Amino acid sequence: MLELRKLIYLITGFLIIYFLPTENISVYGPVYEALGLAKWYAREHVLFCLVPAFFIAGAVSVFISKDSVIRYFGGQANKFISYGIASISGTILAVCSCTVLPLFAGIYKRGAGLGPAVTFLYSGPAINIFAIILSARVLGWEFGLGRATGAVIFSIIIGLLMHFIFIKEGNSSIENGDITTGKNQDTHSLAQTGLYLFSMLAILISANLAPSASNNSLWSLLFQLKWYFTGCFTIMLSFMIIKWFKKDDLISWIKETWKYAKQILPLLLAGILLAGFLLGRSGHEGAIPSHFVINLVGGNSISANFFASVFGAFMYFATLTEVPIVQGLLSAGMGKGPAMALLLAGPALSLPNMLVIKSVLGIKKTVVYIVLVSVIATFSGIIFGLIVS
Repeated sequence: MLELRKLIYLITGFLIIYFLPTENISVYGPVYEALGLAKWYAREHVLFCLVPAFFIAGAVSVFISKDSVIRYFGGQANKFISYGIASISGTILAVCSCTVLPLFAGIYKRGAGLGPAVTFLYSGPAINIFAIILSARVLGWEFGLGRATGAVIFSIIIGLLMHFIFIKEGNSSIENGDITTGKNQDTHSLAQTGLYLFSMLAILISANLAPSASNNSLWSLLFQLKWYFTGCFTIMLSFMIIKWFKKDDLISWIKETWKYAKQILPLLLAGILLAGFLLGRSGHEGAIPSHFVINLVGGNSISANFFASVFGAFMYFATLTEVPIVQGLLSAGMGKGPAMALLLAGPALSLPNMLVIKSVLGIKKTVVYIVLVSVIATFSGIIFGLIVS
C-alpha cells in the first residue's frame, strides 16, 4: 500500500505540473520561471524520454548480472579488457554517483587494480544512460556525443594516470586472486538479451527524434516516420515479452523500474525547480542575473573552464539534475566549453562522494584524483569549446 501511495503521489504531481496553467499567471519572476521550466520538462522529456530509460535501467538491473561485468576488473584480467569495460560501465550498470561508491569499494578491496577501479569510479555515473540521453535531448546532440566520448576517454586517462602515479603502491589485494563472481546468472540467452535491450533502446531513440534545423531530407523523412518506427519496435518488444518472459521476470523488472523512478523523479523535479528559480528559462532571467554568470563562466578561457570544473566537482548534483542546471547556465550566458567542463566533473564528484572515496583510497590518492578530474575537465572543456565554436 505504501508503494501504491507513492505511485499515486508521483502521477498526481506529474499531472499537476503537466497541466499547470502558467499562461494564466500574471506575476512573473523567479517563481514563475521555476514553474514554467518544470512544466516544459514534464511535457517534453518525461513520457517519451525518461520513462523508457527507467524501463531500460530496470531491465539491466534484473536481467544482466553485475558480476559478469565486474569480474573483468580483477588483478589477473587483461588490462585492455579491464580499462575497456571499466570505461563503458556506466551504460551497462546504469549507476549514479551514489550507487557507484559501494561497487567501487567492493571491486577495489577484492583485488581490482587501482587504474581500472578508478576508471570504473569515474565512468559509472559520468556516462549514465539517463544522463547521456537527456543531455543530447535537452542541450543538443553535440553535448550528448561530447559527454559520452569525453567521459570514456577521460575515465581511461584518469585511470592510467592514477596507476602510473601510484605504481609502487598498487593494491595489496591484487595478488589475492580475482573477484568473486557471486551466484547471480543471466536469465536469458545472450541473443535474447541483446534483442530486447536493442528494441527498448530503439523505442527510446525513435520516440525522441527531433526535427532537423537544417534541410536534411533523410533526417526529415525519419522524423516524419518516427512514430511508425516506435510502434514497430514496441510490437517487437511486446512479442519478446510474451514469448520469453515469465511472470516473476516481469514483476522483478517492474519493481526495479519503479525503484529508479521513485528515486530519480523527485530529485529531478527539485533540480528543475531550483534551476528555473535561480537561472530562469532560455531567454528569461531568474534570481541570478545573467551578467554574473557571463563574468565567471562566459567564453572559453582557462579560468572560466577551471571555475566550472571546480564548481562541478564540489557541488552535489542528484542524478540528471546537472542537465537542467547547465541548460539554465547556458541560457544565462555560460560558454559551451565551461558547460562541458561542469558536465564532465560534476556527476562523478561531490563533497560527500569525496569523503567516501577517501575512506577507500586514503587522503593522498583521493586528493590526486580530485585534482586530476578538475584539471582534465578544464582542458576537455576548452577543447570542446574550440570544436563547437
